[in-house]
Amino acid sequence: MVLIGCGGFMMNILDARPRQILVDTDLDIDDIFALFYLLKQNRSEFDLQAITINANGWSDAGHAVNHLYDILFMMNRDDIPVGVGGEGGISPDGVIMPEVGGYLPIIDQGMSTEGGCRYRQAIPLGLRGRLDINTNYGLRKGFLPKGHRKYIPLKQASAQQVMKDAIASGPITVFLMGTHTNFALFLMTNPHLKRNVEHIYAMGGAIRSTCSKVSDSSQPAVCANIGNLFPQDSNPYAEFNFFGDPFAAYEVLHSGIPVTLVPLDATRTIPVDKNFFQAFERRQDTYEAQYCFQSLKMVHDTWFNDGFHENYCMWDSFMAGVAISKMRNQQNLEEENAFAEMEYMNITVVTSNKPYGVSDGSNPFFNGLPVPKFRLRNNGVHSGHIQMGMRDPFCEAEDKGTCQDGYTEEVTGPEAVRVLVATKAKPSQDFKSSLTKEFYESFLNVLNNPEQSGRFNITTQCPQYKEIVLMPDGDIKSTGKPVVFDMDMSAGDFLSLLYLLKVPREIIELKGIIAGSTGWATAATVDIVYDVLHMMGRDDIPVGLGDAFAHEQTDPTFPAIGDCKYRKAIPHGGGGFLDSDTLYGLSRDLPSSPRRYTAENSMRYGAPRNTDHPEFRQPLAVDVWKSVTKSLDPADKITILSNGPLTNLASIIHLTNSSSMIQDIYVVGGHVGDGNERGNLFTVPCNKFAEFNMFLDPLAAKAVLASGLNITLIPLGMQRRVSSFPRILNKLQIANRTPEASLAHHLLTTLWNLQRKHNRYRHMDLFLGEILGAVTLARNISHLNGTFQLKPLKVLADGDESKIGQIIIDEKRGKPVKILRSINEEAYYEHFAEVLGNERQSAVLGTYGEPQRVNTELHAGFRTSKTTSF
Repeated sequence: MVLIGCGGFMMNILDARPRQILVDTDLDIDDIFALFYLLKQNRSEFDLQAITINANGWSDAGHAVNHLYDILFMMNRDDIPVGVGGEGGISPDGVIMPEVGGYLPIIDQGMSTEGGCRYRQAIPLGLRGRLDINTNYGLRKGFLPKGHRKYIPLKQASAQQVMKDAIASGPITVFLMGTHTNFALFLMTNPHLKRNVEHIYAMGGAIRSTCSKVSDSSQPAVCANIGNLFPQDSNPYAEFNFFGDPFAAYEVLHSGIPVTLVPLDATRTIPVDKNFFQAFERRQDTYEAQYCFQSLKMVHDTWFNDGFHENYCMWDSFMAGVAISKMRNQQNLEEENAFAEMEYMNITVVTSNKPYGVSDGSNPFFNGLPVPKFRLRNNGVHSGHIQMGMRDPFCEAEDKGTCQDGYTEEVTGPEAVRVLVATKAKPSQDFKSSLTKEFYESFLNVLNNPEQSGRFNITTQCPQYKEIVLMPDGDIKSTGKPVVFDMDMSAGDFLSLLYLLKVPREIIELKGIIAGSTGWATAATVDIVYDVLHMMGRDDIPVGLGDAFAHEQTDPTFPAIGDCKYRKAIPHGGGGFLDSDTLYGLSRDLPSSPRRYTAENSMRYGAPRNTDHPEFRQPLAVDVWKSVTKSLDPADKITILSNGPLTNLASIIHLTNSSSMIQDIYVVGGHVGDGNERGNLFTVPCNKFAEFNMFLDPLAAKAVLASGLNITLIPLGMQRRVSSFPRILNKLQIANRTPEASLAHHLLTTLWNLQRKHNRYRHMDLFLGEILGAVTLARNISHLNGTFQLKPLKVLADGDESKIGQIIIDEKRGKPVKILRSINEEAYYEHFAEVLGNERQSAVLGTYGEPQRVNTELHAGFRTSKTTSF
């Protein structure tokens, strides 16, 4: 539609509207920089309409969604809808159901949200990987204000729904800052809405190698690998975003929608050099600039070598700048991009390896199917070998990796797509500036612009806010038996933790917590542990992070990455990681602890350099264990309660002299079935008799049960007997409503309601039975009519998946284990409710916001100290 302006000129009404933008992001740190850059643009020109979270990349869905809500709250943009996850699937014959969550690459997506990590295993789980991204290196909780929006189970908008709503209201431009899974699924299921997408801008891919000149002209140039995966033994061609889902990247590139690509070729020419870093340090005039620089500094300070300024690049933020420049000059086709040199190339994305048409079991699009999924062509470009992981023998050669999955290759012929590609960052036009790239100046100017700036951070949002460490009065001597709690941070583990904190200290003294991440939650969920301890006034209890991988799952040469052979059984979406990492939507209501995970580190612990506050380093499991053993009186020994996979317990047992310090071990898990009673491994239907905690690290379980230590097993059968939501909720309902009893009631009610509403939550009672281990440890179990039986047990740790993790009675080779066989269920429920309702050792704080009033509301027997971090 065209109108004649008052001066006689022609004006297109559509051109007068702000350009609508949809962002799909995995919320890595460079994505955060890009988001702030977009949020700071003049909304009359560019308007960010919606954001979807890619849950198949550098962050995990539960942590990412609440992180994004806090960023948008600070920027006064709670109007922007956020989509994450979804419970849909893809059928074996290729039918894409509604609301597919994007947790898995399309090739591995089945009818649920659990699955393997053939591509994602390239991303480290711990330091400089998903742990640091999920917590933004520990800065997020201590800087960002907390708004009202949060993840709520079954109420959170899915990625596909937000994407569809935004694009249906088009026209719109799409920015892709991670793997392309979400957007590819959208295009495959909504072809009628393609016309509403004006353009796609993507940071991803790697096209040409980067070569350096050598002084001797007779010698060949030194060329770096094309891609950026590490290690590159199997695939030197791929870049992370495209490697995360090569088929999705192919679908997007071949969609027919115009694409502008900013690959590694371009981003390698705009690293965060020293001059830019120093200029950024001097220019932090807004909250968003402060948050970005503090994040960047933590990356710098924890970088694994001295090459940060050469290797850490402005990946997605540079793409955002290139896109904004191109969109701003859309009507002037002759206008050059302000920030990058551009070139049209004919490219495609490699999704499988030659020879095509092989049948080696690696390719689910074709494996055993009479008709390939999505009607792909037999012997076509998608029909070759698909990389199976970072140690796929097919991909490894003596001198160089051979697999090309995710490679953005220049081609000719029918597979070629003409794409506008950024090839190089443009130099600064200000020859007097110390900033050598034009985009450096733009980025700093935009982030420090007082217009559309962040309103406050957490301290200015609440001027009376203070971070105070709470702990029991040191003059009160505990006489209880020393206990270390090894938890995998499932819902049942948090209920067990509340119980342990309530048991009188004359009976048990909780000396330390090991937070494992080989079970139902990711490592960053340790922050919820800190918040619960803070609520209960027990900031004195040390918390150590356990191993990131089950035994023998780490990469042999690069232990930061590894496989997920067992952990793939845990759902990523509803009822799995998404809910555990947000504790089913309730974690945001807990008081915020001054202690939190941080990436702070020191050379004393093997770091390449000291960070600003090495004293705030996050302890590891072994650190906590050694600290606890040193604190014991000479005659004391430690009792261990293990509520998850036995990964960390097995590692502790193998430490020198550790076994001699252990009094008893209580293991919650294992299925010692009678007859045909099945185990609970519902995501691995071929395995009928295993229990999750044994299956998730069978080698560790085998080592622990074979150790000869005093082990009491709380088996699955007994857990099931005390897994009635109505009965335990009834007891809590009539108990005294302490804050911890209220929290337990709220959590249990949430689990029960979810179980009744959606089949993804049918296993919620699995967590309810986990409390039994804590009760068995703390109580004289005969008071609850408990009985035990001694049996020689052995864990099956090798062989077929249908047997792994099963416990068998082996009279010849099994080790004697005491097994809980009976309990008075009614007395058990009454006891749990009575302990949580007791005013003694009750919560010091109730809900978020109370730390400001802590000085006047402390219970007797507690002391405080102020801190700015911990």
